[in-house]
Amino acid sequence: MLISIKKKSMFVFMQLATYISDLLYRYECVIIPGFGAFLTQYQSAQIDQASHTFIPPGKALMFNRQLQTNDGILANYVASVENCSYTVALQKIRNFTGALSLQLSEGKKVTIAGVGEFYLSDERAVQFSPSEKNNFNTASFGLAPFEAQQISRETYKEDITALEKKTPIHITPERRKAPAYLKYAAIGLVAIALAGFGGMKLYENSVQDHNFAEKEKAESLVESQIQEATFIIDNPLPTVHVTIPKEQGKYHIVAGAYRIEANAQKKIDQLTSRGFSPKTIGVNKYGLHQVIYSSHEDRLEALRALRNIKNTENKDAWLLVKKLDQ
Repeated sequence: MLISIKKKSMFVFMQLATYISDLLYRYECVIIPGFGAFLTQYQSAQIDQASHTFIPPGKALMFNRQLQTNDGILANYVASVENCSYTVALQKIRNFTGALSLQLSEGKKVTIAGVGEFYLSDERAVQFSPSEKNNFNTASFGLAPFEAQQISRETYKEDITALEKKTPIHITPERRKAPAYLKYAAIGLVAIALAGFGGMKLYENSVQDHNFAEKEKAESLVESQIQEATFIIDNPLPTVHVTIPKEQGKYHIVAGAYRIEANAQKKIDQLTSRGFSPKTIGVNKYGLHQVIYSSHEDRLEALRALRNIKNTENKDAWLLVKKLDQ
């Protein structure tokens, strides 16, 4: 029975590791609630001069122990993939972090497949070593580092120089002489080329002078017509003010989701009376009307607002990452 429980726990651990790896392809920050956050940063293509290796663009993977507040991304993904409730998904994540922390406290190194390895330092601080196998930049999918052979140009140059020394080329004075008629023919060709070039320049100059004169005439005619024109508007149209809605952002702080639309409207009225500017963002795939406190463009700003709402208003509020249709 104990062996069966261990196997089940190991299977859940591997599943969560796979989910984290999947999300790192889509997001720059994936938070494991209560443990820390994986952060990715774009890294341009590189060339290793020492090994002549070309490395494609990728994402540098880091770990931040300070970011532990649940933003809902991992829990929602687990609930969607395993077709379970949000609460059950959170419990699975807690089991994952508990098993991870227990193994670290025992001095073991814990490997998350495709992501990296965790271990404790001598000061009992959590350390992370990223894996070099996965490139989380989707634009570089299928690209792998490759090594190119160095081109030895100097070697070829030295070989040619040595060959010229062995087999020098001798040019006799007789071969360098040319018949007299070839000299006169060459002089004639040069004269014809110069004459043709001079004629072409004269033709180009005359065309430019003609174009400039015509341009001056056209500009003077347009100017005189503008000066003679008079514009009179008897009934001017009223000024129309157009308000263009600003982009709401893709990070939304969710206050709740309701099966009945009237209950969602009651929540909006309640939050409005408290000074918020709530709204609904449609119905999710479970048929629930979602009500949000606010939307944000910047992820860190959204996390700060979520933390403030959890501490002062609603501890069950969570962050939804979704681009809304305009």
